[in-house]
Amino acid sequence: MREVTIIDVSPRDGLQIEPNIISTNDKVELINRLVASGIEKIEATSFVHPAKVPQMADASEVLNEIVSKNDIKPVVLIPNMKGFERASKHQVVELNWVTSATETFNKININMSTEENFEIFKSVLREARLADIQVCFSIAVSFGCPYEGRVPEENVLQLVERAKKLGVNRIGIADTIGMATPNEVDRLIKKVLKVAGDRPVSVHLHDTRGFGAANAYAAYLAGLRIFETSVSGIGGCPFAPGSAGNLATEDLVYLFERMGIKTNINFEKLLDTADFAAKLSSKEPLGRVRHLDRERTIEELCL
Repeated sequence: MREVTIIDVSPRDGLQIEPNIISTNDKVELINRLVASGIEKIEATSFVHPAKVPQMADASEVLNEIVSKNDIKPVVLIPNMKGFERASKHQVVELNWVTSATETFNKININMSTEENFEIFKSVLREARLADIQVCFSIAVSFGCPYEGRVPEENVLQLVERAKKLGVNRIGIADTIGMATPNEVDRLIKKVLKVAGDRPVSVHLHDTRGFGAANAYAAYLAGLRIFETSVSGIGGCPFAPGSAGNLATEDLVYLFERMGIKTNINFEKLLDTADFAAKLSSKEPLGRVRHLDRERTIEELCL
């Protein structure tokens, strides 16, 4: 029985900063491999303006390919009503909307204030309900901002409370620049879960300072059970100076499975998928486990 849910974001967050355009076929192949590994929920792409994130210009083509071939639950990131209109033409299970916990990051990331962003979100949420599409409200830079530094917990908790009152399907807490430490994760996640009540909460961790796995375990001990990761640790935010790749899916699966926490993911297939993802990346991916002796690593999960 699965005890935690892992949402892989590599096709979107993992590839969005790549300077060279990845082919649609390679994106589809990455998603197909993730599905074959047992990952059911995947953030497949985003409907942002191609001028802002050229890598995601083929969002429609990717979605058309994967939903025709897989029993998949695709998540799609949208930044505005136009993004919703484009996404709603496709078979998606969930839309991911991002609001930042600081005004400066909101202004630089989406060129509007937090309040302006939230007002548009309310309109999008109404339309999503009519279209029977679930919505995740994600809060970027929840632990630290590249422009404002440390973020007051109250900034995050106020947004969580507002999202809960609107009835969102999921609330996401993101350590966008990998600044959090385990004690900070423990403290904030406990407060978030209390405010969120019956709303599912996920955490999105970057591994900039090497604390990704420790922070994930701290979130688990705090009571959280949904994790966003990126296979091979590829990716990062194009609007967050200093951010590095995400916590590697295979590293977190290895940690949890070694501890007897079930993920229902085929680790051997996941390692092969991590190798494939690494080849798509122009940077050295942050994932660690795939560099170890493969046969021995797989055996360790059976000890």
